[in-house]
Amino acid sequence: MAGRPLIGVSTYLETGVRWGVWELDAVLLPVGYPRLVQRAGGLAALLPPDDPERAAAVLAPLDGLVIAGGPDVEPERYGAPRDPRTGPPAPERDAWELALIGAALAARKPLLGICRGMQLLNVALGGTLVQHVDGHAEVAGVFGSHPVEPVPGTRYAGIVPEKAAVPTYHHQAVDRLGRGVIPSAHAADGTVEAIELPAADGWVLGVQWHPETGEDLRVMEALVRAAATAA
Repeated sequence: MAGRPLIGVSTYLETGVRWGVWELDAVLLPVGYPRLVQRAGGLAALLPPDDPERAAAVLAPLDGLVIAGGPDVEPERYGAPRDPRTGPPAPERDAWELALIGAALAARKPLLGICRGMQLLNVALGGTLVQHVDGHAEVAGVFGSHPVEPVPGTRYAGIVPEKAAVPTYHHQAVDRLGRGVIPSAHAADGTVEAIELPAADGWVLGVQWHPETGEDLRVMEALVRAAATAA
C-alpha cells in the first residue's frame, strides 16, 4: 500500500440510524465510494462533518478530495427561490462541503465532485442549478442508465473519449455555469453531465452520475493519478 495517494471522501450525518440493538446518530457514506477509491489505486479516508473553519486543516494531509452525492443543495446558496420539488435542506452539509471545495481549490488539490458534489462545485464557483429535470431518476431508489457524450478537447474526453452509458440518479442539474467552469459532457437531452476547470486551475472535475455504482474505474483512476503526482 506504500505510495498510494490518500483520497478524502465527504460523508454526512444521519439521525436515528438503526443497526443491531442500536438507534443512534451516525456518519454515513455508501460503501461504493471508498471501494471505488481503493479499486482505482488510492487509500480512502472518510471525512466526517466538521466546523467549516477547519476545512483547510482537514484537507492538508490529503492528496485528493471527493465530494460525494446526496441531498439537494439549498437554493438560497445560489440565490433562487425554492421549487416545491426541491428536497429538504441540509444547511450544515452544504456549509461543510462548500468549505472543503474552497480549501481544495485554494490548495490546488485534485478534486472530484460526484452528482451533488458536481452541483455544489458549480455553486461554489458562482453558478446556479435547475431544480428539477425529468428522466434522470425514473424509479425512486433505483439507479438508471443513459449515455453521455464527451466534449472534445476537455479533460473528461481525455479520460473517457467515447460516448458511454453511466449509472444515474438525479433530479437537479447545472444551469448557469460558475466562474471558469467548462462543460465537458452532455446527456442526449442537453443536460450538462460533467464539468471541469481549465488545466491551469489544477485537476478539478465533476460528474453528474454515480461511478461508485458501476464498473468503469477511469474517472476515479484519473483522480488517483493526479493525486499521486501532486503528493
